[in-house]
Amino acid sequence: MKIVGIDGLDGEQLEKELSRGAKFVVYEYCISVIVMTFKRSSSIYFIRGGESAFGKGIGFTLISLFLGWWGIPWGPIYTIGSIATNCSGGKDLTEEVLDVLLESEPAASAQA
Repeated sequence: MKIVGIDGLDGEQLEKELSRGAKFVVYEYCISVIVMTFKRSSSIYFIRGGESAFGKGIGFTLISLFLGWWGIPWGPIYTIGSIATNCSGGKDLTEEVLDVLLESEPAASAQA
């Protein structure tokens, strides 16, 4: 699982950031080619407490604005949905990511 923005943080620093309001999010984007429309999610982004989640997702919003609406009928529908998700700060996956991180932590300490 690739998480953008978590490099160099240990468990204690991660907990401190999460207590300050940090979260894990994905952004959506949409690309259309006439009759085919593809709706995809970005990698997981770690948004630190106090950072703008909207700013990190602007690239994905622009991709959808320029390349998403072309496909009929799903292009406009998926484009609007992607833009709405990204403008609200992305889809929050904090609980799911923490569950996975906590599950893998005992396995890593058992190997040591």
